[in-house]
Amino acid sequence: MTEPGTFQGLSATRRDFLRTSTAASATLGLGLLNNAHAAGSDVIKVGLVGCGGRGTGAAENICEAAGTTYNIKLHAMADVFPEHLKNSRESLRNNRHCREKFDVSDERCFVGFDAYQKVIDCCDLVILATPPGFRPGHIEAVIKAGKNLFTEKPVGVDGPGIRKVLAAYDEAQKKKLCVVAGTQRRHQARYLESMKRIHDGAIGDLITARVYWNQGDIWAHGRQPGWNDTEYQIRNWYHFLWLCGDHIVEQHVHNLDVAIWALGHHPIRAVGMGGRQVHDEPERGQSYDHFAVDYEFPGGVHILSMARQIEGCANNVSETIVGSKGTWNSDFRFTGAVKDRIRIQHETNPYVQEHIDLLEAITSGKQINELRQVAQSTLTAIMGRDSAYSGKEVTWEKALHSHHDTFPKHLAWGPMKEGAVPRPGSYELS
Repeated sequence: MTEPGTFQGLSATRRDFLRTSTAASATLGLGLLNNAHAAGSDVIKVGLVGCGGRGTGAAENICEAAGTTYNIKLHAMADVFPEHLKNSRESLRNNRHCREKFDVSDERCFVGFDAYQKVIDCCDLVILATPPGFRPGHIEAVIKAGKNLFTEKPVGVDGPGIRKVLAAYDEAQKKKLCVVAGTQRRHQARYLESMKRIHDGAIGDLITARVYWNQGDIWAHGRQPGWNDTEYQIRNWYHFLWLCGDHIVEQHVHNLDVAIWALGHHPIRAVGMGGRQVHDEPERGQSYDHFAVDYEFPGGVHILSMARQIEGCANNVSETIVGSKGTWNSDFRFTGAVKDRIRIQHETNPYVQEHIDLLEAITSGKQINELRQVAQSTLTAIMGRDSAYSGKEVTWEKALHSHHDTFPKHLAWGPMKEGAVPRPGSYELS
């Protein structure tokens, strides 16, 4: 996590390192595992923690990924809301990819804030798909138990959470566990080929980049009769800092991850702005509807980041990398010295491919551990958010070592104060 002495664009030496790293990631050639499933003969018991739409989708994806090649069973499920678990269970039981792999008995359906641990205890591979605020503690528990992991992104919403994840990365390395994160672009064939060419120097030394997630409106759930404060906030999780981290963290992390992947380094500081231009409804909680951030990387390289969720505006979800000899953008087109567009005839759905890569690593005995890279991308998004919230520059070190722990110390159903909407100039950074 230390800073290099100098960084002038992407040098030939750094390209050599990145080329080697990309190739290693693509082949999963990262060392032998002491793993019970290395021979591929044992059933891998898969547990799902977080049974909303993304969790249900991830369970479907791993079943499709397994096909007839990998021997898995959906073995246990957990959620804080019984109806989420019930609906997800019925959906998975009847899904064409899951029918033969579904083995979730009533005794292995768990509800409550401690339900995640019960899934961990009875499974070999755990899928984490709760709201992001829960993720650092859940990741810590999975790795402590010595289980393999698929975790959705982002992997935290604040500095203390990211420090937990980085510690879990180190522990997973020592235990030779396999971990894949839901940054699916890292498993998409056209992105992998693009990054290989960029690291090989196809567009020269990297100078700058532009990354965007500008879309229309996002969902929000108003408070319903009978909901206590905790239930309301968890059901409306996208709009509370301790649960979501705001959309720059929850969503825009994908685009920021691509920029870091291309440059081979996290940013050193961020200066951003944002606010609520359109939305002021109470169900919008603390969330902003737009962000714009200037990220500075080593060597004076700057990246422009934008994230917006406002209806009726021009949408743009993309990445563009600019080099001294040309550009690449996320329609997989190279321009400049090299003019080409990457076309792959049969590209596996990356939401499925990430699980293929995970299962292959577990069964072949070749480790994959993506916790550090997704933690870095998540902290990058946190830097931008905190700068926009406060109106102040935020450095990597300040964000990483922040004491601002947003997760409740004693989480329980009942009263919970809502945080105020962050206001630049008065929002205090820890």
